[in-house]
Amino acid sequence: MNNNQLRNAVLDALGKVMDPELGRDIVSLGMVQGLDVQDGVVKFRLVLTTPACPLKDTIKENARQAALSVDGVREVEVTLDSKVPSDKRISTAIKLPIRNIVAISSGKGGVGKSTVAVNLAVALAQSGAKVGLMDADVLGPNIPMMLGLKFAKPRVVKVDGKDKMVPFEAYGLQVMSMGFLIADGQPLIWRGPMLHGVIQQFFSDVAWDELDYMVVDLPPGTGDAQLSLAQSVPLTGVIIVTQPQNVALNDAARSIGMFEKLNVPIVGVVENMAGEFFGEGGGERLARGHGVPFLGRIP
Repeated sequence: MNNNQLRNAVLDALGKVMDPELGRDIVSLGMVQGLDVQDGVVKFRLVLTTPACPLKDTIKENARQAALSVDGVREVEVTLDSKVPSDKRISTAIKLPIRNIVAISSGKGGVGKSTVAVNLAVALAQSGAKVGLMDADVLGPNIPMMLGLKFAKPRVVKVDGKDKMVPFEAYGLQVMSMGFLIADGQPLIWRGPMLHGVIQQFFSDVAWDELDYMVVDLPPGTGDAQLSLAQSVPLTGVIIVTQPQNVALNDAARSIGMFEKLNVPIVGVVENMAGEFFGEGGGERLARGHGVPFLGRIP
């Protein structure tokens, strides 16, 4: 069997390997790329739709074994890669190299929204994704403290003749926050139009590098900041953070209703601070009642 015939046989074998989550074979999904067959040695890249795929090692091993099962193949090298799908609306609306924008929201303050935003962003970065974290909680910017970043004015560089701020970096994230632009402890007493301008500037006046995900930490509630963000850029989706008790659940329900009216997809609900003090299960009931996914419970 010559190299070309062997390549076709390997491709046929790989076409029988399924992605367990998507229910289709890895060849028709376009995951097998750069297939090279030379003298019984097979090399190819396995391109996943997210570097965080929990089954990536299983898919890789299944693909390797499928190729090895072909007569004439004596060695197989599989390289894992990823290409996060882009929300095409974003590139149309803003000229920035951002593939997806995910907002983290809550109906009330103090439910751990910023904590969830930081940990989600870091987890995505640790999985291999390129992640930005925008602290859009302009009146209460806590993200720099959570990431161990001290007050400092961002560097300014010229990009296409325009001054742009360079985001800070921590834990593999690109980070921008109002906390970098004001003195430590300085109160911000602003009206709605000023909030709208800042959120717009955090997109237009920051030199973001290419990002798979921009995670946006919103202020609590259903006010100007949420409307400004939804009107400024297309949101790929929003995650709602709540505590289990009724007061938090009622406010979270309002937050879900607002984003539904704005036609922003609800990624799901996270129940935070579950346990003896606040109880548990409220977030799951909220998600079920609104027909959206329940993403998880944090003690």
